[in-house]
Amino acid sequence: GTEAVALEPQIAAEAGDHDGIQVPGAGGFDPTPAAAGGSPTATDAAHAAPVTPSATAATTAAATPSATDPAKPTATGSSPAGSAKASSGASAGATAKASASTTASARAGGPAPATAASGTAAQYAQQVVDLVNAQRAQNGCGPLTAEPRLATAAQGHSEDMAARNYFDHASPEGYHADHRIEATGYRWSAWGENIARGQQDPAAVMDAWMNSPGHRANILNCSFKQIGVGVKTGSGGPWWTQVFASPS
Repeated sequence: GTEAVALEPQIAAEAGDHDGIQVPGAGGFDPTPAAAGGSPTATDAAHAAPVTPSATAATTAAATPSATDPAKPTATGSSPAGSAKASSGASAGATAKASASTTASARAGGPAPATAASGTAAQYAQQVVDLVNAQRAQNGCGPLTAEPRLATAAQGHSEDMAARNYFDHASPEGYHADHRIEATGYRWSAWGENIARGQQDPAAVMDAWMNSPGHRANILNCSFKQIGVGVKTGSGGPWWTQVFASPS
């Protein structure tokens, strides 16, 4: 017979700036960030063995791709070009459902098309926004405003991770959050992303993120002004994605 294998929750965080990509967990720095619309390159440091999550904050950046495994490094940043990640025993990743067309797209090697979160997923996303603002209020930061374009970027990433069965800030093509954000028409001066997979509700995923230095740094980064949250429920999930940014 077959035996079901339980997946451990995972989390990962990253952020970037125009000066490069910081990968706190691996101690690496990539001085050659990918330009918007350019060819992405993967950061090897992102594949480092599981480490205690940590992160660095930046201002203005253009993110470049990096990868995380089931308990990976996390990072924070700003504007299109910096990224870092850290992982902890928690899970990471926004969640989304794959339709027939999504599956076809995935098989063709392209990202799954984003769809609006619905039902429980949409409710979970709003609860995460509320919990983030509660934490910021307790730590002296102003509230984040929910931004539809950032939500589209977050939801798309959660759905893509679910549809193509990966857990990483970088898509299989090597694109990071800065690319996904810009694809919605949003222009940023700083950005950050937290992902998680396996936590069953908003309270659980927020607890995991707040107990990881890198993810906590993104949540409590007072320079961020807006947020988008994407949630994809389903077998192997949920997949969670938080996208933080300040407009340029």
